[in-house]
Amino acid sequence: MEWFKKSKSVLVSQKRKEIPDGLWTKCTSCGEIGYTKALEQNLWVCASCGFHFRIPSKRYMQLLLDDGYLEEFDQNLQSKDPLKFKDSKRYPDRVKAAQEKTGRNDAISSGIAKIEGTELSFAIMDFSFIGGSMGSVVGEKISRAIERSIERKLPLVIVSCSGGARMQEGILSLMQMAKTSALLAVLSEMGLPYISTLTNPTTAGVMASYASLGDVIIAEPGALLGFAGPRVIQQTIGQELPKGFQSSEFFKERGFLDKIVERKDLRHTISLFLRYFFNNSSSHSSN
Repeated sequence: MEWFKKSKSVLVSQKRKEIPDGLWTKCTSCGEIGYTKALEQNLWVCASCGFHFRIPSKRYMQLLLDDGYLEEFDQNLQSKDPLKFKDSKRYPDRVKAAQEKTGRNDAISSGIAKIEGTELSFAIMDFSFIGGSMGSVVGEKISRAIERSIERKLPLVIVSCSGGARMQEGILSLMQMAKTSALLAVLSEMGLPYISTLTNPTTAGVMASYASLGDVIIAEPGALLGFAGPRVIQQTIGQELPKGFQSSEFFKERGFLDKIVERKDLRHTISLFLRYFFNNSSSHSSN
């Protein structure tokens, strides 16, 4: 009887097909698993829940700037180590590792660009470089971007993404808050518009200084915004925090934001604000 015998060919194991890495991406908000190429085509926004994934500064430049082009300034500025700081590693070693990993000198790019034909001074932070932290280089490049606005009578746009001031530079990092804020006051006195764009996350010393001082402040949906983290605040005040605390939506409801803008609409929205404010300020100054 051959009924219960299996053919050897059936028993031969077939090689398991391997799925290439990066083919699928899981949404960190809703858990939906989607096709990575489709996610890229949707500007890294989850089609199921609208969650905005963090994207690098270069991708934002392609999205926002005409031809994705930034005439970059001050590229050679690099952090020093005046405090001889060391935590799990020496600060110069940490900076060098970040430079090798990202191909950047620091956590910010700045220069002159155009958005829908409007020339402007532009700066953008990148979280991949030590959490987008603000040290002396970031503060100096923000300051020079503001000064270029003043000298050339151009509007200013800053796209922030940061964990805050860089602890390895201590008080020197914190002083960047005062320096950039003072220059923004001069920019305001001249009637030149500043559009502050907040992405996930924008926190601590950056949020407490130039990120919060725009004539218009816009943010992507669901971005984490605030000074200290929710856990630290909850431990400090000993109370439960409201649902959605420190989200863009929470800030908008309480008047700290002017508008929440989806990523696909950022370019045109910024352009509309620039045209309105800059045309008005230009015509006012010429009279």
